[in-house]
Amino acid sequence: MAISAGPLFKFNPSISFIVNFDPSREKNARERIDEVWNLLSEGGTALMPLDKYPFSERYGWIADKYGVSWQLMLTNPEGEPRPAIVPSLMFVGQNCGKAEEAREFYLSFFRNSKPGALFRYGPGHEPDKEGTVMFTDFMLENTWFAAMDSAREHPFNFNEAISLLIRCETQEEMDDYWEKLSAVPAAEQCGWLKDKYGISWQIVPAALDEMMTAGTPEQRARVTQAFLKMKKLNIAELQKAFKGE
Repeated sequence: MAISAGPLFKFNPSISFIVNFDPSREKNARERIDEVWNLLSEGGTALMPLDKYPFSERYGWIADKYGVSWQLMLTNPEGEPRPAIVPSLMFVGQNCGKAEEAREFYLSFFRNSKPGALFRYGPGHEPDKEGTVMFTDFMLENTWFAAMDSAREHPFNFNEAISLLIRCETQEEMDDYWEKLSAVPAAEQCGWLKDKYGISWQIVPAALDEMMTAGTPEQRARVTQAFLKMKKLNIAELQKAFKGE
């Protein structure tokens, strides 16, 4: 999803999107990765050049002209299948060294979750500390994520420019996620929160989508005015606003 939010927060590489070009699913995967790289390069900035690396025959990391970061990878067709696009979290600064902790934290309460691969830095990867996470992936609510630690100098960290949205069917489900994730009271607003790593989440009732798509302009306006006053969203109060009660 995308929203227009003004100049308050700028995209940065702390959250990027891995794009897997899998030869087993796409015969011309190598040609496609070059094609997409060239398109993203128009007005963009290469963070790691498109080249051969120890972990991939063809890989590159690029920020497009909007500042959104993409990691394009020619994947090993013999590996376990992964989705075409995987959000990737980079733990830097004070968060560096916490990628594995964060993975285990999320896996402990998200439903339909499981760990994936885990590769650690070995000796000779300075400034990265031996034993910290070079790469890991994990599934939360049937959605794959990746994470890594980086001890290099980075002038950025997680911010609200990219958030992770959880659609919930019930108020109890929303309350549970809110209780487990919210760690910065000052950041709580309109269903948004920040966890203890500074990652932004939106905890949203599925019913809100229905209200905003099926409602009249007056109903949508009432619902909007209602949720703008809330921190954690309240389904019952939103339904009252929708009905004009």
